[in-house]
Amino acid sequence: MKQSLADALTQRGYETLTPVQEAVTDPALEGQDLLVSAQTGSGKTVGFGLALGSTLLGDGESFDPANAPLALVIAPTRELAMQVKRELAWLYEKAGVVMASCVGGMDMRDERRALDRGAHIVVATPGRLRDHIMRGSINLESIRGVVLDEADEMLDLGFRDDLEYILGECPEDRRTLMFSATVPKSIAGLAQKYQRNAQRVTTLSGTSQHADIEYRAMSVANHDGESAIINTLRFFEAPNAIVFCNTRAMVNRITTRLSNRGFSVVALSGELTQAERSHALQAMRDGRARVCVATDVAARGIDLPNLDLVVHAELPSNHETLLHRSGRTGRAGRKGVSALIVTAKVRSKATRILKMAQLEATWGEAPSADAVRAQDEARLLADPMWYEPIEESEAGLVAKLAEMYTPEQLAAATVRVLAQRYTAPEDLSAATNEAPKPRQAFGPSVWFSVSGGRNQGVEVRRLLPILCKAGDVTKDDLGAIRISDDASYVEILQSSADSFAAALGNDMTVEGGLKLERLATPPAEANRPKPAYKPRDDRGPAKGGKPPYKAKDRDAGGERAPRPPRDDKPKKQWDDKPKKQWDDKPRAEPALSRAPETHAAPKSDKPAYKSASKPEYKAKAEYKGNTDPKPKSDYNPDDKPARKGPPKSAGPIDWNDTSTPRRKKPKGGKPATPHSAHKKKPRSTMDNARADGAVTTPRGAGAGGKPKGKGAPAGGFKGKPAGKPAGKPAGKRGFAGPGGSQPPRKPRG
Repeated sequence: MKQSLADALTQRGYETLTPVQEAVTDPALEGQDLLVSAQTGSGKTVGFGLALGSTLLGDGESFDPANAPLALVIAPTRELAMQVKRELAWLYEKAGVVMASCVGGMDMRDERRALDRGAHIVVATPGRLRDHIMRGSINLESIRGVVLDEADEMLDLGFRDDLEYILGECPEDRRTLMFSATVPKSIAGLAQKYQRNAQRVTTLSGTSQHADIEYRAMSVANHDGESAIINTLRFFEAPNAIVFCNTRAMVNRITTRLSNRGFSVVALSGELTQAERSHALQAMRDGRARVCVATDVAARGIDLPNLDLVVHAELPSNHETLLHRSGRTGRAGRKGVSALIVTAKVRSKATRILKMAQLEATWGEAPSADAVRAQDEARLLADPMWYEPIEESEAGLVAKLAEMYTPEQLAAATVRVLAQRYTAPEDLSAATNEAPKPRQAFGPSVWFSVSGGRNQGVEVRRLLPILCKAGDVTKDDLGAIRISDDASYVEILQSSADSFAAALGNDMTVEGGLKLERLATPPAEANRPKPAYKPRDDRGPAKGGKPPYKAKDRDAGGERAPRPPRDDKPKKQWDDKPKKQWDDKPRAEPALSRAPETHAAPKSDKPAYKSASKPEYKAKAEYKGNTDPKPKSDYNPDDKPARKGPPKSAGPIDWNDTSTPRRKKPKGGKPATPHSAHKKKPRSTMDNARADGAVTTPRGAGAGGKPKGKGAPAGGFKGKPAGKPAGKPAGKRGFAGPGGSQPPRKPRG
């Protein structure tokens, strides 16, 4: 062991090495590839750091200036990668190590700049490291050692392709170390492919798993699962505890309920960002939080101090996950408890998982409310505060309290103050751990026939509730049910047969139009044995399915037999096919030499369309005046009818279409009025009044001398306006008669 590493261990407080650390630092294994299997919490991180010491430092005690990376450490999760980085940083601190990380969820630009500056050891997750390799951000030419931490978990998470790509890009003369809690077949295959004569190192005990962990299986009622979690946390009152769930939704549910009950809790799941996950773990390390609710993302490699309790709110899918979850406690010589919340629905699953993991668990009920209160009392009486001397700053208040209150009052106040610190326990229902009772013999019975069978869609799952409801019986009163093609038969307990028939009525008809009839003797189907189960191979292929898979011929060693040579098959000769002769086809004539093609229009019985002749322009008739007053028109511009013609969306106008005659707009705007009409226009009443001197208002001005707008009538004519008004419209306006006594109307605003 390098002296710089030994000094770091001494400064850290290491007096002795763990078994896995002693095994990997054996001088006989120096420079060799290792496949190490050890339980979680056994110090594997420091172990492979010590094992790589001689590989990375060589003959010296410190690193040369950082350039290209010398070692790669690959971890399955971001949290584990950052933890490994912290452990290796203090272990190689005296050797002048420069660390870098390539972890998913972090800023890739910062990682690229750190790699450009140089690093001795790079800790990474598989996906992000592969991205850096493909982008050319990292140089792997100087790699001397590669460590795969929690290799089995990386394969379970689907990182096999990434790992194979990374190992393929590293130099072949590297040293490869694989660390895993278990060594399944997939890990053994990966080691055989990418390691050179790897030495197997195992420190697992063959008799027991996790000797420092106490496993407790707590039976609870189906509806008391979450309440049992609260009581378990209250019963043990561990400095740090972690509650494992299978889904993010369950994590959010448990976190909310624990927070509402006063627990200092944080959540840890895959939906959180890297910053949120880091803050949650730091809160656990600082003591700001005591309970962490997490999915299996935290089951690998997370090392929390003083983690004495692991609660499995939901059982894991396999025994390996159970071992990794429970391995968060009982680390570095500390004792821990792994509690499994087992409802009646998952009792068989819990038994199977514990058996596969070779664990002996203590079965019992979850802590009740009385058990939690008793534990609180025991902790209160055993608290060392009762034996601590009274401080000088406390003496005055203590004396005052002793004078004012009796010892009973002081004790009651102490109990109440301490009770406010903790949440109240939950009342749990009694859990039934009894095995299901075997069904007793049915006894004397009576058979009834049902007018419907398999062809009529009769099924046991539908017929059973119909009979129970119509006959006012329970399922315990019904025995065997036999269904044939066109009829069915039901066995009824003899003591319930009469009441069953009376409930059905005289017609003996139930829901669905099924008619029942009481039989004097059991039918032939009553003695029909239940069909025995046959494996799929004996039953033939499944419905509509493929025939069973037949493995290809293999030799005795399990290897596929060699294929026969294929040299006898003639190879395809590309020259055998005659080439296409393009000169055989006559060339087409030039376009200019061809006669123009004519396409005859299809004949039709409909006569040809003749465009209508354009009508001649007729001038307007002479205006002969309007001497008779007309009522005021109710003209409203908004009531103007819509313009006739094609809509705007009808597309472009075809100007060559003569089917619809169009009015030609004359040049120069409106057509000129004949001169004769102006000459023969009679004078209006207002003009006559002005000529006689009765009205002094000049022509073109309204009442009050205000000039009118352009086009306003000169006299009392009340028809349509002759033109557009100039400026702002003045609203409705009346015309004064002779004398001009009528005032103008105010404009509407």
